[in-house]
Amino acid sequence: MTGTFTTPSAQAGGVVPFMQAALPCRCPRCGQGRLFRGLLDIARSCAACGLDLTGQDAGDGPAVAAIFLLGALTVVGAFLVEFRLEPPFWVHLVLWPAVLVPASVVTMRIAKAALIWAQWRHRAGQPR
Repeated sequence: MTGTFTTPSAQAGGVVPFMQAALPCRCPRCGQGRLFRGLLDIARSCAACGLDLTGQDAGDGPAVAAIFLLGALTVVGAFLVEFRLEPPFWVHLVLWPAVLVPASVVTMRIAKAALIWAQWRHRAGQPR
C-alpha cells in the first residue's frame, strides 16, 4: 500500500494514543514516564523507556493557547460575576488571579504535552 502511513506501535518505537500521553503529560513513545521535571520544564529523558526529550520544543504555542482560551473565559466570567453579583472591586482583585494562575499552568502543561505528542507522532524535523 503506497501512500498510506501507519504509526508503529509504542512497543516498536511508535507513539501511544493521545489520551494516554498528552492529557496526563506522559512520554509520547511509551506513555509511562513523566514528560515534565517541574511545572513546565521538559524532562531530559523518559525514566521508563529512555527516550531523549532534550530536542522537544513546543515553542510559544502553549502560551498562545493559554492566552486565547483563558483570556476569553476570564472576560466572560468577569462580566458574569460583575453584572449578576455586583461585588466590590477587591473581589475581582482576589478572585481572578487565584483562578488564572493555576488554570494557566494546567493549560500550558496540557498544551505543551499535546504539541510534543504531535511532534513525536509526526516525527517533526526528521527526514522521512
